[in-house]
Amino acid sequence: MVTIAVNRGRPGGVRVKICGLTRPEHVRAAAEAGAAYVGFVFFPKSPRHLEIPQARDLALEAPFGVAKVALSVDATDAELDAIVKAVPLDMLQLHGQESPARVADLRARYGLPVMKALGVAEAADLDRIPAYEAVADQLLIDAKAPKGAALPGGNGLAFDWRLIAGRAWERPWMLAGGLTPENVAEAVRLTGAAQVDVSSGVESAPGEKDPARIAAFIGAARG
Repeated sequence: MVTIAVNRGRPGGVRVKICGLTRPEHVRAAAEAGAAYVGFVFFPKSPRHLEIPQARDLALEAPFGVAKVALSVDATDAELDAIVKAVPLDMLQLHGQESPARVADLRARYGLPVMKALGVAEAADLDRIPAYEAVADQLLIDAKAPKGAALPGGNGLAFDWRLIAGRAWERPWMLAGGLTPENVAEAVRLTGAAQVDVSSGVESAPGEKDPARIAAFIGAARG
């Protein structure tokens, strides 16, 4: 398991997660560009969904020191058991409606750090954060999916970053939602985020990562 040391500094130390990787060459491109995390999606509705053997092969492409993250959405114990058994992972990312109790249970069950994604559209959405902060290892502050959306994330939507400007949480947190090479520097400036997550913002088509955009995103995030 990779030790995930979070730099809490400002832009020069921003850590980047490239999520929704589906090809070995894109895992290598993310690592070579300096990504701190690579994310693999286990959600059949997503164009970035992986079968377990495919995910295992991709995880083995990630060099030592790059954290491998499995994203799931309200997965059952049996589904997660199969993923964790077969894929070498460093973190679980929960992107569904998992309760704080569920987060705590999974953290204990697998002995892996857990990141909980929380959607934000308005100030009231921030009220949920403390309950998850008490049980998760990290928080992913993401744009809330529109009502009726098929995907809980990866929709290319941003929220009003001013809602979290100056916010400080006890747990490490990561900013997500609508980030691109063109806007990530401004997002970091406004929010003070020490970590950022991107998926659709570095794609040429849904599920198809663009190595040039990956490199541009990481460069821009770091300023």
